[in-house]
Amino acid sequence: MPVSDFQPVIGLEVHAQLLTQSKIFCGCSTAFGAEPNRNTCPVCLGMPGVLPVLNQRVAEFAVRTGLALECTIRPTSVWSRKNYFYPDLPKGYQITQFDQPICEHGRLVIDTPLGEKVIRILRIHMEEDAGKSVHDAGGGQSLVDLNRAGVPLLEIVSQPDLRDADEAVEYLKAMRDVLVYLGVNDGNLEEGSFRCDANVSVMPKGSTTFGQRCELKNLNSFRFLKQAIEYEIARQVDVIESGGKVVQETRLWDVSKGVTRSMRSKEEAHDYRYFPEPDLPPLHVSAEAIDAAAQALPELPRAKLQRFTSQYGLPAYDARILTAERPLADYFEACAGHYKDYKKLSNWFLGELMRLLKEEGTPLSALRFTPAQLGALLGAVDQGTVSANAGKDVLGEMFRTGKAPADIIAEKGLAQVSDTGAIEAVVDDILAKNAGEIEKYRAGKKQVFGFFVGQVMRAMKGKGNPALVNELLKKKLGD
Repeated sequence: MPVSDFQPVIGLEVHAQLLTQSKIFCGCSTAFGAEPNRNTCPVCLGMPGVLPVLNQRVAEFAVRTGLALECTIRPTSVWSRKNYFYPDLPKGYQITQFDQPICEHGRLVIDTPLGEKVIRILRIHMEEDAGKSVHDAGGGQSLVDLNRAGVPLLEIVSQPDLRDADEAVEYLKAMRDVLVYLGVNDGNLEEGSFRCDANVSVMPKGSTTFGQRCELKNLNSFRFLKQAIEYEIARQVDVIESGGKVVQETRLWDVSKGVTRSMRSKEEAHDYRYFPEPDLPPLHVSAEAIDAAAQALPELPRAKLQRFTSQYGLPAYDARILTAERPLADYFEACAGHYKDYKKLSNWFLGELMRLLKEEGTPLSALRFTPAQLGALLGAVDQGTVSANAGKDVLGEMFRTGKAPADIIAEKGLAQVSDTGAIEAVVDDILAKNAGEIEKYRAGKKQVFGFFVGQVMRAMKGKGNPALVNELLKKKLGD
């Protein structure tokens, strides 16, 4: 049977580092890129006799995330120890939540070629991150950096509702957008602050019995997630078709070779010997705290996208880009208060503004011009005060200096000539010098019209009002 005769079944476990300044159970910094083992203390190093103290902000972020994903928030959740040995786990166990997580039974809607699809979320729990092993650091050594040990994480576990790699990527992107909008995660896959594992199995189409799953790790980009899932689906089908059985195991995505390879046999929950964490009391979240968190939720990406298409009449493509990052969406709305041609405003955002931001490496928060100034520039273009091309130059200068558009137009002499008499004089001069081209035009070669427009605009150094230039040329040529 070919791969197309099998149905993949996929669930994702998203690990999101929370945007707190300190770790989950101690006061050490969570800053990325510090010197190895600099951000550590006896608590996150697992020294004997020390006690963990919960960072309240972590619990607040967990509740906020659970509400945004339509989860039930447990009034009482319990901490557990997950016991396993690994060099970068200094205590020999990880403090996490097992049978009583803080959030359960949520949902996230994604877009598929067949329309909207609801992906159920099984649970969200808080836990501490492990350290980082650095292999082949030189001389065949393996080193351990414990800066990340104790960094607060949310693990968001989906139900096995995803049915192909594209759905998995769409789900992960949608999840990232929600967490970034909430301000609980920075969405940075490269630095590992947003990462996921994928549980993949296959079953013959028409079957209702799931196959044996394998967990895929080292998926730190959307592209690698797609490639790893597609490879693993093909691998499992090949194993089954060859008469073998898929073994439950953890597999690593090998980026250089484009394959998954076995890391270790997959442990069952009982292999971790979970038991309640004796050094931390149960976490109690009041109904009042949950209500307050619900009231403080921002408008989420999907709702904002739908509003941008309805309120501003934007195409879905434009709205999707503008709402992908909350600061960009907020800035667009601020500009929309000063300029009402929303589609044209969107065009300038998706074209010139985003080009400048990318070329200069400037964050949106560092823009030197105001929404009112951008609105004034676009108004000047509409009124013919400055041409569209010159307007782009003005925007570039506004970007670099923060000067008002009117001042830049005056300083650089960019004002567009809209004086009919002045344009007519140039038109007459160009026509007088090109009698042969006039004959070609009147003989039916209408493409010559572009030649005349170009000659007039060149003579006027690009400052002629294009509408007036076209109008006068048509009048003079007898159209």
